[in-house]
Amino acid sequence: MNEKEILKIFEEKKAILDGHFLLSSGLHSNRYIQCALVLQYPDIAEKLAKILAKNLIHSKIDVVVSPALGGIIIGQELARQLNSRAIFTERVEEVMTLRRGFEIKKNEKVVVVEDVITTGKSTNEVIEVVKKSGGEVIYIACLVDRSGGKIKFDYPVVSLLKIDVQTWQKENCPLCKEGKEIVKPGSRGLK
Repeated sequence: MNEKEILKIFEEKKAILDGHFLLSSGLHSNRYIQCALVLQYPDIAEKLAKILAKNLIHSKIDVVVSPALGGIIIGQELARQLNSRAIFTERVEEVMTLRRGFEIKKNEKVVVVEDVITTGKSTNEVIEVVKKSGGEVIYIACLVDRSGGKIKFDYPVVSLLKIDVQTWQKENCPLCKEGKEIVKPGSRGLK
């Protein structure tokens, strides 16, 4: 399955939304990628995870770590493909944390997986959790890199789609200036 076919799936499932959106990062955008609309279909989630897994060329991945909420489903599916554990982080008082008895052992090989990367904030927070736990990040994976590849990490990044979507600070947002209603659909403020 190539990028064009994957994009078609996202379009068919109406997972690429147009409007005026407040992103988790605080930025405003005219487009929103709602991966949950694609991942609600287990057969599609499995196919996408298989494609991601094929691009993660490493002898052994011990654990796949994703941030709650958006990364949990693809994290579980990717871990199944890699025959590894799947765990997730959560924010506790605005700090990304491992809870629920999850742990990363010293020197475990880790893939950090997201549904969508926009600014890299959540991804970097998960990376810090992995490093503090003594794990070794091998890859960052995501379904959609909505920065169009502009966000840089210290690790190889594997994404199924690269979509360059415009974002603005509130004070520079042309949609705000037009008076368009804003929607906050992300995991830090579901609507």
